[in-house]
This record gives sequence, C-alpha cells and structure tokens, in this order.
Amino acid sequence: MEAQDEALIARLLPENQELRQLVESHRNFEKRLDELNKLLHLNLDEEQERKTIQKAKLKGKDQIERILAQHRN
Repeated sequence: MEAQDEALIARLLPENQELRQLVESHRNFEKRLDELNKLLHLNLDEEQERKTIQKAKLKGKDQIERILAQHRN
C-alpha cells in the first residue's frame, strides 16, 4: 500500500469499525501465510488453507480499497 493510503487508514481506523476489522484480518492472513510459506512442504490441508487465505486476503484488500476510495479527495 502507498504511504498516502497508510495515512488514510490510520486516520479512519478509530472511527470505522469495518475498516478496523478488515485491516486486522488482513494482518492475520499475512501472518498465517508467512508461516505456511516457511514450510518446505505443504500437505493437502495446508495447501488448501493457503489458497483459501489468499482468496480471503484479496477479498479483504478489495473491501479496504472500497472504503478508502470513499474517503479520498
């Protein structure tokens, strides 16, 4: 994300519960993906989890972008 977007997120977080939840989920998804990516071999369940998280992370990022677009000048 761009620095401008980070600043806008920081400004909106205290007042926007939806954005706060989306950002928290996004961070949790990133953390779990990092854990999975550190594994040398993923079993089928872990591979499926990784794909599911990637899709959820992308969906959340789109939702964050939608909220930011509503507040940009």
